[in-house]
Amino acid sequence: MTGDTGAGAAFVLVPEAHTGDWVWDRVAAALRRAGARVLCATLAGGGPAGSADLETHIAEVIRQVDAAGERVVLVGHGYGLLPALGAADRRRDRVVRLVHLDAAGLPEDGDSAFDVLPALPRPTSDATEVPPPTREEWHRLGSTDGLTPAALDQLAARALPQPAATLTQPLRLSERAARIPRTGILCPADGSTLDRLRWMASLGDPRLSLLTAPGNTFLELPTGHWPMLSEPDLLAKALRQAAAGEGESLALPPGHVPDHLRPFVLELADRPRERREHVDLYLPDGQEARPAVVFVHGGPLPAGIRPTPRDWPTFTGYASLAAQLGAVGVTLDHRMHAPDDLERAAEDVSAAVDLIRAHPRVDGDRVALWFFSGSGPLSAPWLSAPPPWLRCLAVNYPLLEPLPGHGTDGDRFRPAAAVRGAGDLPIVLTRVGQEDPMLDATVERFLDAAGECGTEVEVIAAPRCRHGFETVDHTEEARAVVREAMNRVLGNLEA
Repeated sequence: MTGDTGAGAAFVLVPEAHTGDWVWDRVAAALRRAGARVLCATLAGGGPAGSADLETHIAEVIRQVDAAGERVVLVGHGYGLLPALGAADRRRDRVVRLVHLDAAGLPEDGDSAFDVLPALPRPTSDATEVPPPTREEWHRLGSTDGLTPAALDQLAARALPQPAATLTQPLRLSERAARIPRTGILCPADGSTLDRLRWMASLGDPRLSLLTAPGNTFLELPTGHWPMLSEPDLLAKALRQAAAGEGESLALPPGHVPDHLRPFVLELADRPRERREHVDLYLPDGQEARPAVVFVHGGPLPAGIRPTPRDWPTFTGYASLAAQLGAVGVTLDHRMHAPDDLERAAEDVSAAVDLIRAHPRVDGDRVALWFFSGSGPLSAPWLSAPPPWLRCLAVNYPLLEPLPGHGTDGDRFRPAAAVRGAGDLPIVLTRVGQEDPMLDATVERFLDAAGECGTEVEVIAAPRCRHGFETVDHTEEARAVVREAMNRVLGNLEA
């Protein structure tokens, strides 16, 4: 079926967890007005014995595919992608395209819903069902941007328990599942964008090869996780485009050098480096103990990428610059491989700090932590209760709160809440002008919170710079911003 489009095919729509076929009413009506045949799957509940599992839902989707005709475009929203993918694999002769509608992850054989959808609440021990979210909890499944209060009320009122086994049973796929043509419809308010997917595809992890496979396309809708409720007409149009094979390809050109592996914006001499466990120390001249700057990479990043972030030019560049200027530059690899890995990554950062503070070349009473991009939430525990040896906290083009739908509640990883405890801790924030609006909105909320509690934040404005400017913007402005940020951080480390 590769190369065939679904123009003129029937649509089978598969809903998110805790919902039903009713969520598609307005989208289905718009598609039918355009002349399409549409069927909406109703996924079974647990029944009195809670017997429904993922295979039950796959069987129900297969029944809809069989009823739809010979050529079907199958659409899975969130959790609905798993039964849709299972059905598409078993009806490869009918399914001409599979649409991932704001569905996190790329499910593979053996994955359960919990493996790819960390936001889904876990069932209690021996429970056969997972209760639906309350009205205040729907954001856990994904951004509620664009939803009216009435739509949110409707979600809450019509929500259903989810059979626990549908979330825990592994998905079974054949090798040929990867060859089903696909279109991803991304909802940027939920954290998914074409630019981010392009970057992910460039990381070189074989598991991400599906993103760049021939015939696979991607579209964006300017809304949150529930486009069938917030933008039904736009979604119907996007589904017709997907059926026709329209959208952008993420295929990388021959010889492509990923942005994160391009040279650092400053030319620097090599510095001696000492590798200890998952930590590298770039040492300045001399033998006396010197202050240290710890550079924390962003994420989530797949576990299998090579080189690992501590060897990316941005971090080797900053660490070398710190060493050239008389401080110990520190890079590390942490294990934020999925959105719900913040706790584990925070432990890795703490362990790295303990290791370097005990190093004979480090003055353990003068340390700065510098967070980049998606590691911004990891700064929150240090902001909320800064230890006396932490002399500065810096962030570059950061995400400053967990993304919607990533299963992180509470304030532990929310810098805007944590900044109330920062006291006199110097904070240096490098803010780029060419930023993703969703990320920049988190920066704005953080600065508002800091202003409300009287915490001073030194903002270095880089109006013409982009996210990751240290390797993508080889301009005088970018070079000046790197030097200014480093000088401010090191200035706070003076005895």
